[in-house]
Amino acid sequence: MTGAVPILAEGLGQTPQRIAVVATLLFLGLVIELVRRRRLVERYALLWISASLVLVILAVWNGALNWIADTLGILSPPNALFLIGVGALFVLALHFSVAFSRLSEETKILAQEVARLDREQRRIRKGGALAGEEDVMIGIETTPRNGDAEQG
Repeated sequence: MTGAVPILAEGLGQTPQRIAVVATLLFLGLVIELVRRRRLVERYALLWISASLVLVILAVWNGALNWIADTLGILSPPNALFLIGVGALFVLALHFSVAFSRLSEETKILAQEVARLDREQRRIRKGGALAGEEDVMIGIETTPRNGDAEQG
């Protein structure tokens, strides 16, 4: 009876490992499909592909997590995996915060440029310089927003 316990434990260890390998390979396939359909930019795809490859390596190589835990001085390999996951989440959050900040700034600049071009287009449609051009320069708009001629 005691000989059956290690066999069951070994079988239970293989099933989660197989599930992990299949899940990480499916995730890798999903990332590649998103890139193929142009739903995910290649720059971010490299990040997700590398993360999924690390997960595949951890799922396939049984001793990898034990080696990482020993190297980091962590007693329990699942705790090492949790620490690595939290660290990866912090790195991803920082990366996306930087990207979000950059895109926010670019959006603000583009909105200002569109407003400037719209003002120039309205001035051209009116046939020349505005009567109160000095007011426009300091930010006071004297023309109607829709570009229609002023009604007296």
